[in-house]
Amino acid sequence: MKILLLGQHGQVSRELQLSLHGQGELIVRGRAQLDLADPAQIRQQLRQLRPDLIINAAAYTAVDQAESEPELAFAINATAPGILAEEAAALGAPLIHYSSDYVFDGTKNTPYSEEDAPNPLGVYGRSKLAGEQAIQAVGGAHLILRTSWVYSLHGRNFLLSMQRLLQERDELKVVADQIGAPTWAGSIAAATAQVIQHWHAGQAGPWGLYHLSAQGEVSWFGFACAIAERLRMQGKPTAALQPIPASAYPTPTRRPLNSRLDCARLQRDWQIQLTDWHSALLECLHSPRQA
Repeated sequence: MKILLLGQHGQVSRELQLSLHGQGELIVRGRAQLDLADPAQIRQQLRQLRPDLIINAAAYTAVDQAESEPELAFAINATAPGILAEEAAALGAPLIHYSSDYVFDGTKNTPYSEEDAPNPLGVYGRSKLAGEQAIQAVGGAHLILRTSWVYSLHGRNFLLSMQRLLQERDELKVVADQIGAPTWAGSIAAATAQVIQHWHAGQAGPWGLYHLSAQGEVSWFGFACAIAERLRMQGKPTAALQPIPASAYPTPTRRPLNSRLDCARLQRDWQIQLTDWHSALLECLHSPRQA
C-alpha cells in the first residue's frame, strides 16, 4: 500500500509519520516538495505518484494572519483539498483530511455534532469550511476529521507556549470563558492509523464527515492550570495564573467560545474514541518518542 502524506513538519504530520510506520510505503511531501498553493503541481505529483491512499495533514493555520492573507488561506485550505479530492477519486484512492472546530461560531450551549450548521467567525474558519465542501462536492471516498485545540511537544501550540511562559513570568492571564477539549496530535495520528487498519482489512465504516477530539472539556485557563501542575510536580517554579474573559484578550479573529465537539458518530461508525483530555496530556508529556 502506497500512502501519500501531505505535510511534513506540522504537529499531526510528525505524529502520523510515527504512527503509520510499517503500514505501507509512506511518501511524505512537505511544502518544499509540493506547494499546495500550486494546483498544477498538485495534479502533476499525484498523477506521477499514484498513491493508494492520500492523507492531507497540511494546512494554512495562522488564524489571525489569515485575515490579511485570505487568498493564500483559501488556496491552501479550500482549493487544494478540492483538487486532492478530484485526483484521489480519479485514482480510486480514499482521501483523509483534517478540519477544525473554527467552522462553528461557538454560540451553541452543547457540543457540536456533524449535523449542526457551520458559521465561521473569520477567514481561517471560512477557508476550512470551503475545503470540506470542496471535498464533499467531488463525491469520492473521503474522511473529513474535524478536531480542536491541537497540541504536541513540537511546533507552535498552547502547551509549549504555557510551559515557557509559566517559567518566565510571575503572573499569567489566561482566557477562561472559551471551552473545548485539548487534543494531542499523537491521539489524532493513532486514530487515523486505526481508520486505515479498518479500511485495509475491509472493515471501513461509512465515509464522510466526523468529529475527532479528546473526551471531556476544559477552558484554556483550566488547561493552563493542568500544565502548571505538572511543572510544579517537577520542582519547577510557575507563574500565578489569573482567569480573564476572552474580551480582555482581543485578537484579529474572534475565537468560538464553545469548541466542544460531539464525537459519538465516529465511535458508532468506526469504533474509535479518544481518551479524555487530561489523560492524553499526561501521555503526551511522558511519551518517550518525543523526549
